[in-house]
Amino acid sequence: ALSVYHEASEVITGDLATPIKYFNPEIKDAYKRIEGVACRRILRMLPDDLQPDYAPLIVQKESEEYRIVKAADRICALLKCIEEEKAGNTEFIRARQSIERTISALKLPEVADFMAEFVPSFDLTLDELN
Repeated sequence: ALSVYHEASEVITGDLATPIKYFNPEIKDAYKRIEGVACRRILRMLPDDLQPDYAPLIVQKESEEYRIVKAADRICALLKCIEEEKAGNTEFIRARQSIERTISALKLPEVADFMAEFVPSFDLTLDELN
């Protein structure tokens, strides 16, 4: 459920590109505040009796589960970079390297296992997959 709602704020804010969002701490902090405002606004749009049930999903707090959802989001971005590179788009090489460093720094065993077991296959050609 956390993964379904983890970007609910983007319904209001739109998706801000990662290089902009994390350009410096001031922008990152300001965007976090904007996301918080958007999440609370979305929550208030729900009927009163549903708000308590949806609050933990829409206004997400840092937790182990939240960290895994964020890691999965980063892995999706990494796989997009791999797809673009395979299509000959070299513009994604540096983004891929940066995302790989970010994922590695998370130090989550579940993520490390996924990265080791499944991500290498995305670099394979069709012939190599067979």
